[in-house]
Amino acid sequence: MSVDQATVRRVAHLARIAVREEELGHLQNELNAILDFVEQLADLDVSGVEPLTSVVPVELPMREDAVTDGNCPEKVLANAPDAEGGFFTVPKVVE
Repeated sequence: MSVDQATVRRVAHLARIAVREEELGHLQNELNAILDFVEQLADLDVSGVEPLTSVVPVELPMREDAVTDGNCPEKVLANAPDAEGGFFTVPKVVE
């Protein structure tokens, strides 16, 4: 799979990155190199490989799953643009 300059422009637009016309060719080559590498990975046989979340064995500490309100509603609502009665006030979005 390869990308053309129109696709590079679209990706840059979606990523909100300003790209000059003279940079498009270089970015096109970079994206094509990345896609070529991903295609190589697809050819690997990983049928006997266990999925990993980390390359080293890590055991996360467990805690009791308890629901709380945070015990600090004033701090939570301090940055709210609008609050009423201890709740966030938001504009109506459904008629």
